[in-house]
Amino acid sequence: MSVLVTGGAGFIGRWVVKSLLEQGQEVYVLDNLTNGSLDNLDEFRDNPKFKEPVIGDIINRAIVKDLFGEGFDTCLHLAASIHVHKSVDDPYTTFMNDVLGTFHILEACRKHGTRLVYMSTCHVYDQAAPNQSIGEDHPAKPVSPYAGSKLAGEKMVLSYHYAYGLPAVILRPFNTYGPFQKGGPEGGVVSIFLQNKIAGRPLIIHGDGSQTRDLLYVEDCAGFIVEVINHREINGEIINAGTGRDISVRDLARLIAGNEGEVCHIPHVGPRSEVPKFLCNYQKAWRLLGWNPEITIKDGLARTENWFMGVTGR
Repeated sequence: MSVLVTGGAGFIGRWVVKSLLEQGQEVYVLDNLTNGSLDNLDEFRDNPKFKEPVIGDIINRAIVKDLFGEGFDTCLHLAASIHVHKSVDDPYTTFMNDVLGTFHILEACRKHGTRLVYMSTCHVYDQAAPNQSIGEDHPAKPVSPYAGSKLAGEKMVLSYHYAYGLPAVILRPFNTYGPFQKGGPEGGVVSIFLQNKIAGRPLIIHGDGSQTRDLLYVEDCAGFIVEVINHREINGEIINAGTGRDISVRDLARLIAGNEGEVCHIPHVGPRSEVPKFLCNYQKAWRLLGWNPEITIKDGLARTENWFMGVTGR
């Protein structure tokens, strides 16, 4: 099978590429390197199934059109402006990448009969009530331009599925972490905490840290995305991926810091885009795909910390 991964040089994308190659798929990558890096793909260079990445932007219709001339069985559409807070400051860029760019991918898929797997986000959901997990039928309430653009992309994908018969699936993974995730403000809370711990800095929590996240290890996330390729019968579906367990930012900091690290709280007025609770119900993924997350939070954190230590040389 020939598969195009948009955003394939990014954090999740490179793990998807790895999983596809392990299955023997022929893999193409399109990435503008805003969030990704060609270094993430270095280990695949000698694999004959891995094609030379195309450096380009999905908002450039000509690049997308030319690339689809290669002929793909499936497009895994991961490319996006992914940062919630950046989208609040710069909604234009988020809209162009996540809505207009998705339109260009949809048009190319329609013209070439390419199946589309669209990477959405748990951020499209309304906040959950205490102790309530979020299933696919949970109400949507995008509270950031990022979430709104992703939800708009979902609606476009479904419209092409129903209007043109385009085979398409929508995925909503929850908060993903692991090796190759960026550090600093552009990374997630796990990478920020781990890098501070490794550098001997305190783990800083803005506010009381009561907000919770369902943390999905990146290899589990990639396995979920790739598993969809093997199930042609699920076109038109929206499917969650998570662990079914959430952890507060406060408890996460304590878990990462251990007995030796320092955890500090500072005053914080959370942005409107801050969601207090994310807890995934992934039973649909189990029912339709037979998918279950395999990596525990402790194991995932250990793997990620070891990777960051290798990167920093500590």
